[in-house]
Formats: sequence, C-alpha cells, structure tokens
Amino acid sequence: MKHTSPDMQACIDACLACYQTCLSMAMNHCLEAGGKHVEPAHFRLMMACAEMCRTSAHLMLIGTPEHKQSCRACAEICEACAASCEAVGDMDDCVSACRSCAERCRAMAA
Repeated sequence: MKHTSPDMQACIDACLACYQTCLSMAMNHCLEAGGKHVEPAHFRLMMACAEMCRTSAHLMLIGTPEHKQSCRACAEICEACAASCEAVGDMDDCVSACRSCAERCRAMAA
C-alpha cells in the first residue's frame, strides 16, 4: 500500500474538513438563517466549494498526479468561498476551514 506524505495527508484532512464544514453550514446554518445566507451566488459557491474539496481529497487518496490541478482549482474556490462567507457574516467556521484548505491546496499544487 502506498502511503501518502505528511503534507499530502494534511491537505486531504483540510479538504475533508472544509467539505464537511461547507456542506453542513450550507444545509443547516444558511438554509435556516435565510436572507443573504441563501442568496444564490453565495449558496452555489458553498456547494461548489464543498464538492471541489471532496474531489481534491478523492484525487489525492487515489494517488493520481492530476491532484495538482484539482488542488489549484480548490484553493481558488476556497478563497472565493471564504470571502463570500466573511461578507455574509456569522460564518467564522466556514471562513476558517476554507482559508486553511486554500493554504494547504496551494502548497500541494506548487
């Protein structure tokens, strides 16, 4: 069995944490809060972020070299999601998970 490097494992963990946080906050916090929390552009971005994080983790877990491209895209989407969540407000967990994931993914894509 091929073992992942500590850096890759940290990136996988950050991606899965961000996936869980974005999906959970969108489906629970945002849907219940309503208003700007469910504004289409913001809500779609949260869904895109969750899916891109899941996909990047998946590509790293299966050990394909294409994970560099997914990590690059993931970092961009996470940054956009963090900015959107910060603008909406009361979404600190999401902002923090997205920024952490973006940082790890940028390093993995380099």
